[in-house]
Amino acid sequence: MLAERPNQINPPRHKRRVTSQNGYEMKIENKNILICNCEKTMDIDGGKLCASLGETDPLKVHTNLCRSEIDVFNQALEGDEPVLIACTQEAPLFRELAEEISNPADLSFVNIRERAGWSEAKSKILPKIAALLKEAAYDAKPAGITAIKSDGICLVYGSGQEALDVAHRLSARLSVTLLLKDSHDIVPPAVTAFPIFRGEITAAKGHFGDFEITVNKYAATVPSSKGSLEFQMERDGAASQCSLIFDMTGGAPMLPSPERRDGYFHVDPGQPGAVAQAMFDISDLVGEFEKPIYVTYDDSICAHSRSGKVGCNLCLDICPASAIEPDGDNVIFDPVICGGCGSCSSVCPTGAASYDYPNRVSLIERAQVLLQTYYAAGGKNPHLFIHDESYGSELISMMARFGRGLPANVIPFGVNEITQVGHEFLSSCLAFGATRVFFLINHKRRDEMDGLFAQVELTNAIVKPMGYGDGDHVVVIDEHDPDLVEEQLYLKQKLPELKPQNFTVVGNKREIARTAFLKLNENAPQPQEHIMLAAGAPFGRIVIDTDKCTLCQACIGTCPADALSDNPDRPEVRFLEAACVQCGLCRTTCPENVITLEPRLNLTKEAMTATVLREEDPFECIRCGKEFGTKSSVEHIISVLGGKHAMFSDEASTNLIKMCDDCRVLEQMENPRTDEPMKMGERPMVRTTDDYISAEKNLGDSDDEARLSAEDFLSDKD
Repeated sequence: MLAERPNQINPPRHKRRVTSQNGYEMKIENKNILICNCEKTMDIDGGKLCASLGETDPLKVHTNLCRSEIDVFNQALEGDEPVLIACTQEAPLFRELAEEISNPADLSFVNIRERAGWSEAKSKILPKIAALLKEAAYDAKPAGITAIKSDGICLVYGSGQEALDVAHRLSARLSVTLLLKDSHDIVPPAVTAFPIFRGEITAAKGHFGDFEITVNKYAATVPSSKGSLEFQMERDGAASQCSLIFDMTGGAPMLPSPERRDGYFHVDPGQPGAVAQAMFDISDLVGEFEKPIYVTYDDSICAHSRSGKVGCNLCLDICPASAIEPDGDNVIFDPVICGGCGSCSSVCPTGAASYDYPNRVSLIERAQVLLQTYYAAGGKNPHLFIHDESYGSELISMMARFGRGLPANVIPFGVNEITQVGHEFLSSCLAFGATRVFFLINHKRRDEMDGLFAQVELTNAIVKPMGYGDGDHVVVIDEHDPDLVEEQLYLKQKLPELKPQNFTVVGNKREIARTAFLKLNENAPQPQEHIMLAAGAPFGRIVIDTDKCTLCQACIGTCPADALSDNPDRPEVRFLEAACVQCGLCRTTCPENVITLEPRLNLTKEAMTATVLREEDPFECIRCGKEFGTKSSVEHIISVLGGKHAMFSDEASTNLIKMCDDCRVLEQMENPRTDEPMKMGERPMVRTTDDYISAEKNLGDSDDEARLSAEDFLSDKD
């Protein structure tokens, strides 16, 4: 039975402190907190809860906040502070009541019932409730948004009478065009309310509001079609644009990851319920919309490519929606196509691709608040249970209503997508004291989990050698049956508790991860200096074959993370291991093929200090003594060109290689070869007007030699 909304009269607005029956107001982060035990179905001691949150006075715990005690909520709205209500079931009712007030306070909600209170743990739930309240009061930095416009032009693509019926119904709300893949059983409509064509889509691209399609066997209907639809002027390669696509062909989707493509509906015509739901959803997609910008991108630290040589393709390979494309040495993200899975951010070795819904620091700080509050409230052995908000919340509710509920030490942690989580988040949670981190996989998106599996494997590979037990500290639960999930959460854990540590979450992805791993190593039963990792790990060093390296320094110029550097005073290759992301661009660029990668995590201070991998004395110019290049590189060039190339066939020309830039030019000018392109003849004498006048006078000279010289001089003038 539907409960009636309680009658009320809104009191006049004026500032007043919201007080409980004992005169005490409880706030967390300047938010007024309203707690309800949902008609005493939860065992919540207000005094103990306040104490666990560091407060001294008891807190009024309501029993029927959404009905008989609704006046308490009304009083809370009279203040200027935001209100946090420990109830999500009645959130629509509370929002509706708030909208009736001209200037309602900000409202937020947190579920402590299914996530904590409805559990067989009973009196042990207070630390978890305190942690959930503190977490809910934390405000993350909001993500940016992008605007999308849809004019309602919709392409219905299908076969037979079913497609015609769907197009007819949608035409009342949208500007519909029907493209029939098969028209054999269609009765021509008496009134053509929308254009009808026949054809087969061979290519599709674009996004909500701007799709582009290519159609073969494209043909328009014949207006005089009688018993069945007839078509004319068939052609291939027809192109068209639309804002929405309703694909009910039943075949493979024309766009990757269709469930993440806004504006593209791929439905099975054999499931009427799914078709009806899709028709309902697409009908509202007309107008202007805002979409979060899930991922931010810093091209300055991207390791995708340098000078046309590819180093890292992880984000391109992992994106299920094809929202990322190469763009020269970098990549380009399409925020409208992006479905927000966050896989690119989790696998990016440098942090160039960073999830922003919420951002990395906010997500880690939220987990930090949760775990610190749990420990401060007397909780022990916390296990984080990470899940998609849209998927895991329902499963948690099923366990709470029909099973044992979550264990007292299993703290749910909802995120937009579990695939957004990387090793820097996991290592931070373990450093903050989480004994174990569980991931709940949405079985419908299992094919998108490769990036998550890689992050889980990497974190376990680093933590396990430290001696924190034999089991994995990060575990993936691949079940969708609430009973089976509950069973795994209640298994007896043999892992020792991790000592909670605190640190300020600052820096980029690698800096946060390194800080967390160092904190874990400080108190580890078996502290490590170097942990060897599998190929593809984002940590490691490079090894140079010094006997073959000529110190050309090509590797330095191509390193995207500044892990390699030179010395302006002498030929050197310096290496900073903490910055190396193992992209392999240095190895690919090296002309001598003398570089190899060694994946590992260096937990010593040496990783933060640049070390010299290769050094050599500079070569001195044989003419002026100036230092330039390196001995090995000059000797290598001489061995390849000296006496073997036409330009360096003799000793004099070979010596040019041994000279600096300035001396090489001077040598060629002063001692040119006979075939030297820069060689010039003798400089001609400067001739003046007086010279010509004198020569003309000498033409009449009796001296034959002088007269002939004058004739030659004047002939040169001509």
